[in-house]
Amino acid sequence: MSGTLLKPDICVIGAGSAGLTVAAAAAQFGAPVVLVEKGAMGGDCLNTGCVPSKSLIAAAAIRHAGSRGPAFGIEATEPSVDFAGVHRHVHEVIASIAPHDSVERFEGLGVTVLREAAHFTDPRTLVAGDTTVRARRFVIATGSRPSIPPIEGLEGVAYLTNETVFDLTERPDHLIVIGGGPIGVELAQAHRRLGAAVTLVERDTILPHDDPDLVDVVRSALVADGVTLHEKASVDGARGEAGDLTVDLTVAGQSLRLAGSHLLVAAGRTPTVEGLGLDAAGVAYGRKGITVDKGLRTTNRRIYAIGDCTGGLQFTHVAGYHGSLAVRSIVFRLPVKEDRSRIPRVTYCDPELAQIGLTEAEARERHGETVKVLKAPLSGNDRARAERRTEGFIKIVTGRRGRILGVSIVGAHAGELIGTWALAVAGKIKISTVASFVPPYPTLGEISKTAAVGYYSDSLTNPWLRRILGWLRRLG
Repeated sequence: MSGTLLKPDICVIGAGSAGLTVAAAAAQFGAPVVLVEKGAMGGDCLNTGCVPSKSLIAAAAIRHAGSRGPAFGIEATEPSVDFAGVHRHVHEVIASIAPHDSVERFEGLGVTVLREAAHFTDPRTLVAGDTTVRARRFVIATGSRPSIPPIEGLEGVAYLTNETVFDLTERPDHLIVIGGGPIGVELAQAHRRLGAAVTLVERDTILPHDDPDLVDVVRSALVADGVTLHEKASVDGARGEAGDLTVDLTVAGQSLRLAGSHLLVAAGRTPTVEGLGLDAAGVAYGRKGITVDKGLRTTNRRIYAIGDCTGGLQFTHVAGYHGSLAVRSIVFRLPVKEDRSRIPRVTYCDPELAQIGLTEAEARERHGETVKVLKAPLSGNDRARAERRTEGFIKIVTGRRGRILGVSIVGAHAGELIGTWALAVAGKIKISTVASFVPPYPTLGEISKTAAVGYYSDSLTNPWLRRILGWLRRLG
């Protein structure tokens, strides 16, 4: 055997959010760790996902804020956009976070980092360059990549994905976005607010996995911003080059040709499993990703798979959650079980849309007549009124004895507001506890208590309660 042989406790393949969580935690607990990464440290989240997209959204929000001035007695302004400056801002934010995910930091923690492509040669052996790794346990955390739909002519078009759109230094004249999921909606709105003409095309309705009541609020905001929407539209073909391209659609049985300067494909994500030698490792996988059990083990008991490559919920916080479960199982030998009910999700459009647990439709399908729905509009919240951000509402779905089945929020800072409910779900807190907590006034967070108190609205007309209260009054 040529090259180097390493025999660590843990070998992690992939240095994105999931893999880095495992490597850092295990190393700090004293476990020998090898981390293998062929691409950029930090993975999709740092380099082409969450960090750059939220940085772009922040820039768009600054420009958009000027248009809201007159309602506050402030003259409306429409700042000019230096798109190269926006690009610089995005990449400065990436650079500021990168040291936390760097090779130097992880080597400082005692991790051996191999910057190579890796593949299994048998159920216990991984090869990365000229290094052979035989670890006690392996963790596959190879993430996902943009899914490219089979559109006629697309292969000949210089289209963008989330991996390339943040490299633009000039603002698109007209950005056509294919895909109305969270990525498509966020980037469509951000580019529109930065001054680009934007058309968003979705084969279903936008944000199809979210509560339609909340999506209606987001849809209205997109239209108000000037985004052209084509829902229930099929994309029949694409052609042209950067700066001059066309996309052919069928909408409501009618043919439509769009002309644009740039095309962004945001049609979902595909787990990255190719080239890993999974067959040689005895690891089952399919089109939707690597097969794992509730404890995130693959069909090879020595190998775990975590994060996007498993094809489940594809969020950075899920990757971190998976990583923590893997550490508990491998380092501490504790039984673990993934619980997706406690995972919140947020679409960072404006207004934001946040969800944890079941939607109303899902709850009614599973729990029938025991479901009770509580709603409170932001229009009744004093802080929202003061900031003139009254669009949106909260919807809480409860089951028997006040069990919280799900919460949906659409409105300003919904992503922050959902944190209260993520804690409630994780702690199995009932609606009565939320109804009794004391939020500071005036805050948007009061809406959570307002809605929770509604659980007891039926008591106001309960005849037995009325009789008891009447009796108590007569006691003096």
